[in-house]
Amino acid sequence: MSNKHSLEIAKVSKVLIEEMFQVKKGETVAITLDTGSNPQVVDALESAAFAAGGIPFVMRTPKGRGDGQMGMPDWPAAALTAALCEVDVWIELNSSILLYSDIWETAMAKNKKLRYIILADTSIPSLYRVMTGYDISKLGKLLHRVKDMAMACKKVHITSANGTDVSYETNPKYSFDIDDGDYSKPKFGTAPGYVNVVPKLGSMNGKIVFDTLMNADIANNDNQVAFIMKDGKISEVVGNKEAENFKDYLAAFDDPNMYKISHNMFGLHPRIHKLSGDVVEDERIWGGVDFGFGHTSPMDMPPNGQVAKSHFDGIVAKATIYLDDQKIVADGVVCHPDLKVLADEILAETDT
Repeated sequence: MSNKHSLEIAKVSKVLIEEMFQVKKGETVAITLDTGSNPQVVDALESAAFAAGGIPFVMRTPKGRGDGQMGMPDWPAAALTAALCEVDVWIELNSSILLYSDIWETAMAKNKKLRYIILADTSIPSLYRVMTGYDISKLGKLLHRVKDMAMACKKVHITSANGTDVSYETNPKYSFDIDDGDYSKPKFGTAPGYVNVVPKLGSMNGKIVFDTLMNADIANNDNQVAFIMKDGKISEVVGNKEAENFKDYLAAFDDPNMYKISHNMFGLHPRIHKLSGDVVEDERIWGGVDFGFGHTSPMDMPPNGQVAKSHFDGIVAKATIYLDDQKIVADGVVCHPDLKVLADEILAETDT
C-alpha cells in the first residue's frame, strides 16, 4: 500500500470511529470481512477502535457465492449471528455482502443497541472521499430538509438528459431516511450523503437509463442498459448486447422479486461529482439518483418487506428531481430556494 493510501485510510478510520460512531471505552466494535476484503482497511479500523478505547472484534469468513441471501450456504450463520447480536458497533467490509441476509436481518432485529454501517470492499481513495473533507452537521441539515420535503410529497418524478423519465408514489408507512455521518445511536447505516425513499408498491412507471449499473459493463463505453418500469417492476430490459447479458443475470435468480423496485436514493454528497466505478461512492453522487432492486428489509417496508435472493443498484448521474410539483434538483444542480442556500454553503466549505 502506498504511503498516500496509508495516510488516507488512517484518517478515514479515525473519523469513522471517533467522530461518526463516537466509540466509547469498552464498546465492542465488530469488523466483518471475507477473503475478498482489503486487510489494510481492516487493520486501520481495528487500530482506530482500540485507540478510542473500544474492543475490536474481527470476524473473517469465506467469500459468499453471492450477496445477501445468496451467500448463506457459505457462512457460519449461527455463530456469526449470535456474535453480531451482542456487539455495539458492526462495520461490514465483506466483498460478498451480508447485508439483507438472514444473518443481517436477525442481528438488526434483535440487537437493539447495534450501530451498523456497510462499506463492503470500497477502495481506499473512495473511502477517503466519502468519509472525510466536509462538515457532517451541515450535510445533516441539508439532508434532513430534503427528507422532510420528500415525506410531505405524494409523487416523485425523475428525469435526465440520458433519457430517464420515471415516477412513483410515496407511502408514508415506508422508510424515508438519510445518512449524514452520525452513527452515534442505534442505526442501519450506509456511507453518508443521500436521502432514501422506499416507493409505494406497484407505483413506479417509466424508463430508467443507467449511467452505471452493478453487474453490467456500461461505464465509459458504448454499452447501454435501460429498464422499462411498469407497476413497480422491470417489465423490459432494453439496450444493446449488455442489456441481453443483464437479462440473463436477472433470469438466473429465478426470483420475480429481483425485478421489483426496492428504493430510490437522492445523491447529495458534497465531494462526489463524477462516477468512479465504486458503487458505494457513485450512489451518493451530487445531484444524481440511485435505484435499488430486489430485497427490501421489513424495517424499510413494513410489515413484511420484500424478500428476494439478492439486491442490486444502478445510478443516473445528473438528474432532475420533482417532489410533486416542486423541482428540487435540475440537471444535477440543487435549485429549490429552500435548499440552495444550504447546498451552496456546504459545497463552499468542502474539500475538492
